Amino acid sequence: MDIVVEMRAAVAERRAAWEFVRSFVRAWCAVPLADGDGYGPDEIAAAERRLGLTLPAALREAYALLGLRPDLTSNQDVLRPLAELAVEPGEEADGPGAVLVFRDENQGVCRWGIPLAELGRDDPPVVVRADLADKSAERWEPWLERVSHCFVEIVLAEAVHEPEELAAYSDEVDRETLVATEWLVRLPFPEYPVGAPTGTRWYAGRDALLRDDDGMVSVRARGTEEELDRVLDDLLGPEPVGTPDGSSV
Repeated sequence: MDIVVEMRAAVAERRAAWEFVRSFVRAWCAVPLADGDGYGPDEIAAAERRLGLTLPAALREAYALLGLRPDLTSNQDVLRPLAELAVEPGEEADGPGAVLVFRDENQGVCRWGIPLAELGRDDPPVVVRADLADKSAERWEPWLERVSHCFVEIVLAEAVHEPEELAAYSDEVDRETLVATEWLVRLPFPEYPVGAPTGTRWYAGRDALLRDDDGMVSVRARGTEEELDRVLDDLLGPEPVGTPDGSSV
């Protein structure tokens, strides 16, 4: 796949986002997407009846496409099954109101959802809420401007955690290094969270995918451990670097 060209299309149009997901999974993951990897219309309708609302088109399409593929959606953070979608009431006067929650950080650090006030849109914005010790300080904050963008991000983000032998991370690569690395191309995906002074960026090159959280870089190679080592050596020099399971490469 031409990840830059397909990413640009995915950001611009919802249907292209699902094509990007299919292409990425086919090119980067062990098992391509197939019929039966998502929920059927009856299951989605049952969830809507339980919740007493209509899911936006983009969320229905995402669950129908890959809602039953935890290897694509839940290696690190967790996409909720349809049966666990839940509405949280809005409590802050300056907040977005009630929110439909569909994803959780793996240790409960935060959760993601869609404001109920936006459910009438086909591809509404997604918000995130940190779980803080001081509950009065918690707020729903903007995450990404479209649900389709969020699911592209989910598939990319979960890919940099699995398989473990092809994934690594480091806090020793600064943003300036990535920008100056000639073989890396920044992917045309919006920097997020929306409105943050510095947010997450994505890069690709040499059959590698990089997530830059401006202080932590996650790397996923497409082919072999040797290819991962070459990418890391180029960015870091031949020094040990952590892997998602805490070992070193």
